[in-house]
Amino acid sequence: MGLRLLACLFHLPTAVIYGSLSLFVSILHNVFLLYYVDTFVSVYKIDKLSFWIGETVFLIWNSLNDPLFGWLSDRVFLSTQQPGAEISSPEVVLKRLRALSHNGPLFAISFLAFWVAWAHPGLQFLLCLCMYDSFLTMVDLHHNALLADLAVSAKDRTSLNFYCSLFSAIGSLSVFMSYAVWNKEDFFSFRIFCVVLALCSIVGFTLSTQLLRQRFEADGKAKWDQESTLKELYIEKLSVPQEKRITLAEYLQQLSRHRNFLWFVCMNLVQVFHCHFNSNFFPLFLEHLLSDQISVSTGSFLLGVSYIAPHLNNLYFLSLCRRCGVYAVVRGLFFLKLALSIVMLLAGPDQVYLLCIFIASNRVFTEGTCKLLNLVVTDLVDEDLVLNRRKQAASALLFGMVALVTKPGQTFAPLIGTWLLCAYTGYDIFQRNPLSNVVSAQPKLESAAALEPTLRQGCFYLLVFVPITCAVLQLLSWSQFSLHGKRLQMVKAQRQSLTQGQAPEVKMI
Repeated sequence: MGLRLLACLFHLPTAVIYGSLSLFVSILHNVFLLYYVDTFVSVYKIDKLSFWIGETVFLIWNSLNDPLFGWLSDRVFLSTQQPGAEISSPEVVLKRLRALSHNGPLFAISFLAFWVAWAHPGLQFLLCLCMYDSFLTMVDLHHNALLADLAVSAKDRTSLNFYCSLFSAIGSLSVFMSYAVWNKEDFFSFRIFCVVLALCSIVGFTLSTQLLRQRFEADGKAKWDQESTLKELYIEKLSVPQEKRITLAEYLQQLSRHRNFLWFVCMNLVQVFHCHFNSNFFPLFLEHLLSDQISVSTGSFLLGVSYIAPHLNNLYFLSLCRRCGVYAVVRGLFFLKLALSIVMLLAGPDQVYLLCIFIASNRVFTEGTCKLLNLVVTDLVDEDLVLNRRKQAASALLFGMVALVTKPGQTFAPLIGTWLLCAYTGYDIFQRNPLSNVVSAQPKLESAAALEPTLRQGCFYLLVFVPITCAVLQLLSWSQFSLHGKRLQMVKAQRQSLTQGQAPEVKMI
């Protein structure tokens, strides 16, 4: 029975095994996002100063570690292609799989460090956040880089991304299971639950990476045998040019000339901002726009849908990508965002059912768009390889550079959102009783009553005008992005020709 199970696992498609890695990340990361702040604030009683120091250091480290780890991983691939040099080989994939096999289990162990008090709350908060994010970044970088390294055609990449979305949706179920064991007063059951999740993740990472490594090690051995056979037949070269290593400054200069990369990060910065704006203000919109109109169960349902639906919706979007191309699907989602926001603006805040649909769909479509953009980054990896004639695609490094430019959107979202809300309504979410914090000669109760309609109107305008502004900016920048259609086909054809390489010149026998 055990041997039969192993045989079945060994014959699973590569896309399924690659996608399963998303499951072993999402079962932990969704629980982390939902509970880590509440754990340190309510259970460990961290003070406000330590909390903000930890978040500030985490913000800086979170922005810098993507390009840092990407550079350390892929700097050897940046040199210009040499005659006879190999452009793509199983060894590159094996390198990423070895990194995943080491960092995946360490990521799971760092997840466990949050749920047991082992140091001063402020120190533990800082160390846990930085350690967890470091291993998560290493896992994400190499997992995303494999998307570009395992396949070149759009069809194969959408297939890989399809299974990632499917397994991510399954992994989101850990959030619902966690509700059954979450208890601030008795933390034991929740800790056991987290240990079980971490063990599942460790076993999953180990097994999946081992299965993939066996396949590519077999390919690499066959290739090595072929190269050894032909070694004596190569034409002798009088002088072999030395490989020129690219410095970080030269790489950044190359990126600054990469027009499509610049337009993409401009668009993606707005997208990251909008995704985190929806996440940060979703509870506020439910409270002030719908709390007196819908039941608690309906609000919980909308919150649950916002976690699961983006992954399921992405399965349909990926099927559209196979038929229409990623560029057309992303552009269509921007137009849909703009159209829905204008319709909601014209309908007004009193249309309860339309408001429910808009709040949920706005988050679902925005998150779904974010999940499609990895396919665009893989196309940029191809174009970067062709434009700069690299000996190997520096996929992890390019993913890291995209993150460096776009992650500030995570910080801008709450800052700009709270500033706009306070400027329009006078509502300050950081005050203990913000509705009474109004400068007026009237009694406080009258002031709060007078502010509530203004606050509701302000939340509504924030809800509709932010996506309208984001959609307009994204459509403008996306219209300048030219890596689609014939140009994309040409780039992929050139990468495939580089991957296949030139046939080695041999001596006449």
